[in-house]
Amino acid sequence: MKQNVMLTIASLLSILFMTLHLTSDTVHARVGTAEAGGSTLIAVPILVVWLHGTLVLAERRSGYIIMLVGSLLASGMPVIHVMGAGGVFRGQIAKSSPAFLFVWTLHALGVTGIFSLILSARGLWSLQRGQPR
Repeated sequence: MKQNVMLTIASLLSILFMTLHLTSDTVHARVGTAEAGGSTLIAVPILVVWLHGTLVLAERRSGYIIMLVGSLLASGMPVIHVMGAGGVFRGQIAKSSPAFLFVWTLHALGVTGIFSLILSARGLWSLQRGQPR
């Protein structure tokens, strides 16, 4: 399979998992927190730019850079939740009923994010060297 097709698929999966994750954050947020107030909607324009970079700007330097930044966000999401005060390793997530889907989404974000990071870096590298992708 061509590298660009794999990158597009991995990036689209990361966007899907990110929307599922942000939805889960909002639905299961404690009352009075920013997430419960819908602060995760700030991510919508960011996700639109990421989607545009994936589908419209694919195989261009700007598209690779947008996908690289998006993949950094996706691969960083599990780290943020593990390090937080109510993180995965502190047992707070396990106390909620939808913990399985939440943790699975974090794993999926990490895998697709790192894979997209590698492929977008390779795409940028091949553009710089002038090689066909």
